[in-house]
Order: sequence, then C-alpha cells, then structure tokens
Amino acid sequence: MSRPQETPDRAPVDDPVPPPVGGVLWSVAGDIRALLMLPAALAMQVAHPAIGAGVDEHSVFRTDPWGRGERSLRSVQLWVYGGEEAAEEGRRLRKLHRDIRGTDAHGRTYHALTPAYYSWVHATGFPVYRYGLGLLARPLTEAQERQLYAEWLQVGHVLGIHDRDMPQTVEAFWPYYRKVLAEELEATVVVRELLDPDLPVPAPDRGPPPLRLALRLLWPVLRRPFLRLRAFLTVGLMPPDAREAIGLEWTEEQERALRRFARVVRAVVPVLPERLRYLPLARKAREAARRAKR
Repeated sequence: MSRPQETPDRAPVDDPVPPPVGGVLWSVAGDIRALLMLPAALAMQVAHPAIGAGVDEHSVFRTDPWGRGERSLRSVQLWVYGGEEAAEEGRRLRKLHRDIRGTDAHGRTYHALTPAYYSWVHATGFPVYRYGLGLLARPLTEAQERQLYAEWLQVGHVLGIHDRDMPQTVEAFWPYYRKVLAEELEATVVVRELLDPDLPVPAPDRGPPPLRLALRLLWPVLRRPFLRLRAFLTVGLMPPDAREAIGLEWTEEQERALRRFARVVRAVVPVLPERLRYLPLARKAREAARRAKR
C-alpha cells in the first residue's frame, strides 16, 4: 500500500502509482533496446536552450559520464518497475532540481522546475519510444500508441508533473510537440558535445575489476568508435522532425545503415534469454509479478 503524502492545504493523498504490470511500458522500458533509444531523448531534451544550459552548468556528465548515465538509467527504471519506490524517486528528482537555475545562451533566466521545461524533459520519451520501437521492434498499433501515451502521463504524475502542464491526449500532444520543435529547439553546446566523436570521455569505471582494467587499457582504441556509434544512434533513433528542427545532418546512406542495424536488432533481441534481454530492475519486477500470479 502506498504511503500518504501530506500537503499543507488538503487531506493526505496517495502517492501516484507507476504504470500497470503488463502494460506497454512494462514490456518495453526494461528491454535492452531502450538503452539504444535513451540518447536520442536526452539530445532532444538538451536541445532546449534552458535545459541545455542547466545540464551544461550543473550536471557532472563531463566529469562522471558513466556514473551519471547509470544513475539516470536506474531512475527511469524505477519510474516503471519501482512500485512504492517510484514515487520516492519522483520526490528525489524534484528535490535534486530545486536549486538548478541560471541563464541560458540567449540571456534568459531558467529554473529546472519551470513547468514548461520540466514537462519537456519528460515529454521527449513518448515520440522517441514511438519512433524507436517502429525501427527496433515493431510499429505500435493505434491502441498501443494511446496506451503508451496514457502510461507516459502516469509516469509524469510520478515525477510530479501536473495534468495542466502536459497535453492529456495523443491528439493534443502533437501540436504541442511541433510547437516546441519549431520555436525552441536548437543545436546547443551540450547537443554538439554529445555528438562529438573526439570528446575526451574517460574510460568506463563500472563492472568487475578485470573488465574495468581491460576497458582502461583498450579505451584509447575504443573511445572514438564508441562515440561515433553513440552519435549515429542518437541522431538515427531521433524522430526525423526533431532531427530536422535541431539542424542535425542525416544522409540516405546513414538511413540505410540504420535500417540494416535495426533488422539485426529485431532478429536477435527477441530470442535472447530474459537475463540478457531485460535490465536488472525490470527482470526483478517481472519475476515478482510472475510469483504473485502463482
């Protein structure tokens, strides 16, 4: 049972709950293919000047990119598979962003919890999932798309996003989305860094000691190919209209290469054993759901 959250002017209310077991997000958010889609969503987020400035000035993505990525991935997984921990994670994130403020590249002041900015960070997940699933899995049916959006709104409640700050239907989402693309997004400093194959990213420092040592030794050789692949997937798995709005180059040759890559992913991932196909929190939640049915 969820814990009540006290508010100063009303009776205690229940914590918002994560999306349902067996829903669209339950199936896709913990699948390893989600790892391939996340950089595209991140790039769309930081293409907003206010959000890009906040990341540029307050994030540790340059000094601790692997730790930052690991924490972000765990957070996203908790929103869907965390049960009672989901609402706690939402509160933690709002507290974390409370003091993030400054001035963007256009001289405009920003605050991370300004509803338009905070909501855009969350909103990017829906079009990226929709587009990425069409390439790496299978296109969503109309019913699945509506369910995905409803569940994404539910995740928004977990993060503390009010209904008034997010379009409440798929039909209302697309005009909002196109307006942000047309009026707000650009190739910010952070976007350009995320796509830079010469970025001085340190060697991964996660995993068992032998793996860390091997990666540290091989990183001078692996770093540039890894960053080129990351940039390729970031731009390729971004919806084309967002890619165009930000001004990112994408050629027909790259599109053909992406389609070949996607065919391999579609063939391989579904036949992987669960321990390889799903991320740890998702595997744990799926096993708990199966036990609950017995």
